[in-house]
Amino acid sequence: MFETLTFYHSTIRWLVLASLVYSIYRAYKGYFSYAPFSKTDNYVRHWTATIAHIQLIFGIVIYTQSPIIKYFWNNFDEAITNLDLAFFGLLHIILMLTAIVMITVGSALSKRRTTDREKFKTILFWFSFSLIIIFIAIPWPFSPFANRPYFR
Repeated sequence: MFETLTFYHSTIRWLVLASLVYSIYRAYKGYFSYAPFSKTDNYVRHWTATIAHIQLIFGIVIYTQSPIIKYFWNNFDEAITNLDLAFFGLLHIILMLTAIVMITVGSALSKRRTTDREKFKTILFWFSFSLIIIFIAIPWPFSPFANRPYFR
């Protein structure tokens, strides 16, 4: 089960990234062209947050089942000195939770804004910073913190 969840978690990351990039693109385009906030923009905002929340659920389940995380918490003093273990034990989950909270807040705030330009600006700000945090927290093959393949 752990390997299957890890596969889906690794695969869904691409949906999260694609939806965030697309949301940011639409927000940028809408903000700078003074476009109306369309029904499609609202769907993109909503589905970006939904995909991120689905990824969060997979991540939390993996976190509770991972042998790496169990080892990390059972041997904290030793494990915290290992960058790979510390990355998955603390850094990855803290940064990803922060990013998901930022996506959620940005989505909720943009929904409540009164003008279309404010909606685009809110999405652009919150989703862009979330994307930066996610890029830092993903264990890319080239990451100095911990590296994993693009697909598992």
